Amino acid sequence: MTGDYSNQHLVPMKQVVEPQGEARNDFDVFADMAEMIRPGGRDVFTEGKTEMEWLYGFYKTAQKSGRAARVAMPNFSKFWEDNQLIEMKWNAKNAQFVRYADFRADPILNPLGTPSGKIEIYSKTLAGFNLPDCPAHPTWLAPDEFTGNAKQGELQLMTAHAAHRLHSQFNYAQLREEYAIANREPIWIHPEDAASRGIQTGDLVRAYNQRGQVLVGALVTDRIKQGSVCIHEGGWPDLDPQTGLCKNGGANVLTSDIPTSRLANGCAANSSLVRIEKYTGPALELTAFMPPKNG
Repeated sequence: MTGDYSNQHLVPMKQVVEPQGEARNDFDVFADMAEMIRPGGRDVFTEGKTEMEWLYGFYKTAQKSGRAARVAMPNFSKFWEDNQLIEMKWNAKNAQFVRYADFRADPILNPLGTPSGKIEIYSKTLAGFNLPDCPAHPTWLAPDEFTGNAKQGELQLMTAHAAHRLHSQFNYAQLREEYAIANREPIWIHPEDAASRGIQTGDLVRAYNQRGQVLVGALVTDRIKQGSVCIHEGGWPDLDPQTGLCKNGGANVLTSDIPTSRLANGCAANSSLVRIEKYTGPALELTAFMPPKNG
């Protein structure tokens, strides 16, 4: 259960069926992963609470915020048992929401959640961590891989969000027919980069680097900058057992798993270099969307 200034509904999302086969509840998966990282990690992750106890806590927080906004909410048990969504009245102020407006209007009464209560350009807290890859003020740091250190023939890989799906969800759907090229994930290539490699729209292309290789369909377009290519994130992996070539064009085969910094540990997207060439190998059957065999 989550929400922000633009959400008008609160929904009790209940489990439809028990996890099937080897599938597991996300809460249990991450609790076990925490235990694998260090002894006692499970208790640190769960804080001694069950999944339902966490949901109850989230709801109580929402109730408290609701009372402040004069929004009446039932108790958690009724909300969960009735299995009905809660609809908030539309508020014209929310349509004109301005982040930090209360702070701007009165920074003394409405301080931010920083040590100083203000917007901090320089963070003493970050400075105290003394992390070389996370300075105390906004700083541009050269990525390990980018056009600035690319070798001859290397292109910067962009992994943008696709307009036709949500991450990997619906990669199998019929809508895929609207954007797939040569029955693969498309790769956007600038006309000059394509011409120098003898590639045309509709060709099968092998994109590769030291981490892996993928098979993609060429889309030659000036909508991408020369020196860069784009394979949208979220393509399902489909590795050929003999060569390791991803037959569906899963971008994660090519990307690095380095974090944004030792502090954030986020995904360092768009920081990979690849080479591309027209694919001339044997025809490979796409199997990513085939259902698993029984038994």
